[in-house]
Amino acid sequence: MPRVLVVDDEPQLVRALTINLRARKYRVDGAHDGATALQLAAARRPDVIVLDLGLPDMDGIEVIEGLRGWTRVPIIVLSARHTSDEKVDALDAGADDYVTKPFGMDEFLARLRAAVRRAAPADAEELVVRTDTFTVDLAAKKVGRDGADVRLTPTEWHVLEVLVRNAGRLVTQVQLLHEVWGPAYGTETNYLRVYMAQLRRKLERDPAYPRHLITEPGMGYRFER
Repeated sequence: MPRVLVVDDEPQLVRALTINLRARKYRVDGAHDGATALQLAAARRPDVIVLDLGLPDMDGIEVIEGLRGWTRVPIIVLSARHTSDEKVDALDAGADDYVTKPFGMDEFLARLRAAVRRAAPADAEELVVRTDTFTVDLAAKKVGRDGADVRLTPTEWHVLEVLVRNAGRLVTQVQLLHEVWGPAYGTETNYLRVYMAQLRRKLERDPAYPRHLITEPGMGYRFER
């Protein structure tokens, strides 16, 4: 039974979706604001998140960005915002799909089923990744070394997070540029050299001979434990 987290500040909509989804054998949790959504996502580990952008305590884009710091769970935006720019902003932040209110229940359920098929098992996601030198807490967005926190800039964190989330796999230069700086960037490989050098100075025992933040010449980078 897949678990769905429904996040919307309209109690009637949350109730209606909960009834419809439970009737179709989904497990459902509901949240009416962003802070509760982030807490429930960490505690309940849903398979899919259905998210409104207009929340009372924070914008839905901030919720997406907070989630993408530690999880790849599919996110379906369900919003009355219908301009192209707003859709692009949500998708660039990490949303997987965008449904405009008002919506048809049949179409929404079809999109939800597609998201469930794409979803990895929630328990496959590892929140704390440890090496022999440093520790990365993806949920808290913290890095520790020798018992102390390591201060990273937001961009340094984003580069590291993408690599750690793809541990053991090659992340191409273009992929890393797109994920960290956006789809308009694809050739600025000098950015990557600068930030990888900074991360190695902060995290590797011997930055000149890195063990964990590996360069694949001409292709990209790889994180190894």
